[in-house]
Amino acid sequence: MEMPAMSIGRLTSRLPIIQGGMAVRISLSPLAGAVARAGGIGVIAGSGLTTSELAEEIRAARKIAGDGIVGVNIMVAVRAFRELVHTALDEGIDLVIAGAGFSRDLFEWCRQAGAAVVPIVGSERVAQLSQRFGADAVIVESVEAGGHLGTQETLDELLPRIVEAVDVPVIGAGGIANGRDIKRVLDMGAVGVQMGSRFAATKESSAPEAFKQMYVRATDDDIVLVKSPVGLPGRALDNPLARSLAAGDYPPIDSCRACLKKCGNEYCIIDALLRAQSGDVETGLVFAGMSAAQIDDIPAVDELMDRLVAEWRVASEEAIA
Repeated sequence: MEMPAMSIGRLTSRLPIIQGGMAVRISLSPLAGAVARAGGIGVIAGSGLTTSELAEEIRAARKIAGDGIVGVNIMVAVRAFRELVHTALDEGIDLVIAGAGFSRDLFEWCRQAGAAVVPIVGSERVAQLSQRFGADAVIVESVEAGGHLGTQETLDELLPRIVEAVDVPVIGAGGIANGRDIKRVLDMGAVGVQMGSRFAATKESSAPEAFKQMYVRATDDDIVLVKSPVGLPGRALDNPLARSLAAGDYPPIDSCRACLKKCGNEYCIIDALLRAQSGDVETGLVFAGMSAAQIDDIPAVDELMDRLVAEWRVASEEAIA
């Protein structure tokens, strides 16, 4: 029994798995390239990178991926959104994923460049709007996801409604940790899944060892919501910074980078994410989804992909028996 392929516009991946674009500097070329090479869609997180850094990461990922599919994830909320998207398109990126806002211009930019455009949505209205503007697919990201959250609904509640509401391919994201979860999401009508947290704790992830070990040790009680200056709640792992944010005790902003189009200025989220990426998991912000509680090891991407396929196959065979 073969796991189904996934088609998004002119693109077809051998496996219906998109690796989440986790910023800042977690989903870089080693991870994206390895996932693409293994048959999924590898994604570089562009938010927080300079345009030259993004171009270098795309080129490096291509060398690893071979003929695999490589995309970028760039938050609409970042001030350099236009410049980063055009850099990715100039580098011949296969697809652009965008969330934390909605950009009408993105659809035309991608159409002209021949790249697929895949918005992240949290409601039927935004999914239908995306389809109207020419989306090749939509990613339905639920409340179980890590990072910034655009909905309070679970994937089981939200995904079937969006599958019914649009005609473009729908990808499910949020709380997906294993092959059994993949089968459940596909059975709800999705053509594929996006998985972030599970790929953050792989050998090829650019997260430091201390960051990955927080995932391995995490329990359900360690996964919390934090306030983000982006204007959306964020899901992260409990640490001293998360507790300070919950108490309204925000770290001072040493120097504003003006990285966001709109910022609450409570604290600098880029600095907090960079501290975690550098290994400071006490005062850094460690984003994670609900699936982090199910992670207990740090495999190589090839090993993880084989495991996901095997778990999906077992779940599928059990359903037939």
